[in-house]
Amino acid sequence: GNLNSSTLLPALKIIMGNLTSTSLPALKTVAGCDTTRFMGTWFVVGVKPTMLETTCSNSVEKYTLLDEDKKSDQHDINIDFKYNPKEDPFETTNNVRSLPQKGWVQGNNRKQSGDWLVSPLWPIKMSFPIIELDEKDYSYAVVGYPDRNYCWILSRTPTMKDKLYKEIEKKLVDNHQYDLEGFRKVPQKWTAEERTKRGLTKEELPDSFLVN
Repeated sequence: GNLNSSTLLPALKIIMGNLTSTSLPALKTVAGCDTTRFMGTWFVVGVKPTMLETTCSNSVEKYTLLDEDKKSDQHDINIDFKYNPKEDPFETTNNVRSLPQKGWVQGNNRKQSGDWLVSPLWPIKMSFPIIELDEKDYSYAVVGYPDRNYCWILSRTPTMKDKLYKEIEKKLVDNHQYDLEGFRKVPQKWTAEERTKRGLTKEELPDSFLVN
């Protein structure tokens, strides 16, 4: 079910508290991120986790861009984040949790920016810098956090080739001042039944990625 404020607030207080104490340089976002191309379904394949993600599995984010004629004070993007809280997605008690979020594209050009703000809970808005991106095919992306305590590796497919994953880890260390302590791969194990339950299509999650 949806996470409520009593569950979220302790985690958010820690995240926001860490942010105020960082002495690291600002993260460098990607030179260009086409907002429209970034929309759609992403599988979270790697995290430097928040409190909610230390054992999560089958984490999926869906991004939807709102109409251009929205009110000026309204957010730009709806983010549907769903995950299983435990490592084994097939464990019978591992019920899907949902954390809907809102996104605001920063900068002068709403259509082209790697600098966003995201809100999991009003009135909090958290930095959401897109720091790595497959600018050709938009097949992967990496979202950082200013104090480097959190990071998310996103892929259009539930699996990522090990070579690419390691290249991304190296970039996080060499280019973005991350250390990899606590970094974890997010288990992505899917059946046809689980795909249907989550409302994913065969285009978003092809049969070739199903475990049986």
